[in-house]
Amino acid sequence: MPPRTEKEKMLAGESYNLFDPELAAERGEALELLRLLNQTETLPERQGILRRLLGSIGEDSTIQPPFHCSYGRNTHLGDHVYLNFSCIVLDNNEVRIGNRVMVGPFVQIYTAAHPLQAEPRIQGWEVAKPIVIEDNVWLGGGAILLPGVTIGRNAVVGAGAVVSRSVPADTVVAGSPARVIREIRQ
Repeated sequence: MPPRTEKEKMLAGESYNLFDPELAAERGEALELLRLLNQTETLPERQGILRRLLGSIGEDSTIQPPFHCSYGRNTHLGDHVYLNFSCIVLDNNEVRIGNRVMVGPFVQIYTAAHPLQAEPRIQGWEVAKPIVIEDNVWLGGGAILLPGVTIGRNAVVGAGAVVSRSVPADTVVAGSPARVIREIRQ
């Protein structure tokens, strides 16, 4: 069995080196598409670029520029998803966003994390864990999602919350670190 590439290790949630030339080239391709996206003036123009940038984009979903991401192709949007202005998605691993999800401005979604020890960080080692945002979620402005979390169906993440653990369905979370402050009765 041939050795795994850094990209394969990255997507498997294993330790990988972000300075790998293949990964650097893919980030460069994403940067060029982001440059074009962030200069668009019309929705049809924006949607065409998003279809090239993202892994998948559902019906009637859009992202307001400016938008920033690591790779783009590791991000998947369901139907009727709206990302407001200035969102950042570090999609070093998969980010799966369900249907009818509203994402406020300045939301940050981070799949990547670095070692605590300085030397491996300096050498470019990191690990990335997938993030799942289920259907009907609302992420308030400025919320931060950390690697490996799942946001359950119908949940609301309060503005400015830092989500370090998965969020149960039908709950409201807030704070830093985010914690459940109430249940939502459907």
